[in-house]
Amino acid sequence: MFKLDDNLLQELGLGALSAEEKNKMLTHIYETLEMRVGMKLAEQMTNEQLDEFEAYIDKNDEPGALKWLETNFPNYKQVVADELEKLKYEIKQSAPQIIAAAAE
Repeated sequence: MFKLDDNLLQELGLGALSAEEKNKMLTHIYETLEMRVGMKLAEQMTNEQLDEFEAYIDKNDEPGALKWLETNFPNYKQVVADELEKLKYEIKQSAPQIIAAAAE
């Protein structure tokens, strides 16, 4: 799997951010990735599957949700990887603006 850490920010050209800004950026990346993956998988789910998966989310049962995904969508890790690559590309393109905005 992948790691959302300082090495990722270095790779994306955001190594110059302050520690506080790095934490904010990592949180933003995680939340954006989670939303995009969720939407991508939701497009492939039946209403019944969506209800089942949402029940895990509503209970904050992350291990249960992951097990459910592994069972019902064995390709979900590839969806995560694909969406992360898209997000990394977008961030790399915006890195100079992100650094400039953080410096203000």
